[in-house]
Amino acid sequence: MSTLRPDAAWLARLRERLDRPPLKPREPLYWRGQAIGSVEPEVPAAVGLPRLWQRDGDGWSVLGDTLTASLETIGLAIESAGLAHVRRNEQLAVCGPQGEVLGTVERGVIRTLGIPTRAVHLLGFVPDGRQWVQQRSFSKANDPGLWDTLVGGMVPACDSLEEALQRETWEEAGLRLAALRDVRPGGQILTRRPTVEPGPGYVVERIDWYRCVVPEGMVPDNQDGEVAAFALLAMGEVARRLERDEFTPEAAMLVVACCA
Repeated sequence: MSTLRPDAAWLARLRERLDRPPLKPREPLYWRGQAIGSVEPEVPAAVGLPRLWQRDGDGWSVLGDTLTASLETIGLAIESAGLAHVRRNEQLAVCGPQGEVLGTVERGVIRTLGIPTRAVHLLGFVPDGRQWVQQRSFSKANDPGLWDTLVGGMVPACDSLEEALQRETWEEAGLRLAALRDVRPGGQILTRRPTVEPGPGYVVERIDWYRCVVPEGMVPDNQDGEVAAFALLAMGEVARRLERDEFTPEAAMLVVACCA
């Protein structure tokens, strides 16, 4: 596999893009004393529902018998106030500081609530070292039209990491994970940055990434309409597109990490 040697200044800028503070101050969001996310202080006031969250020291505590039910009601109110992205009808896990699952929340409001998420990506290479990459759909709310890894997506509450990887590999690339060669984990990165989606959002996401070899003659074929195109690129061309910031920041860091 070819090695990338990115310019030090470019790499520093990339790291800054992946770890940026909120655009506006945010306050911690708690569930029974455990930090689960963050909100802009104006959000609870705009949403109301004092029986489901209230001021608690330096932040806000979610109330109620179960976290999932309370966050569902809060989420619907956030959507009605126009402070969230479109509803996806997909539940994501809400975890405590030690990673224990405390409940779930609708994906469309998770950035408004600053709740950390988990994602999985797959980097695919052919035997001669060229890399398969995808171009994100131009209708995507985040990074439309930019280049990305072969496969990438969030891990829903109903999936394990491996199940999410298998599902995303099929939905985004029309490939079966079992048909790929040398699939192995590569590591993790963490990104923290303001979201460009509608509403006062903040992304906190841990990305687990894998690498694989795509056998010769096997061509990705998108199944879910979220990919504009695929390209098989020599590493020199990958490097040029990285330098021109044509990749998403997350994908750029994963490519550098994989090919370092």
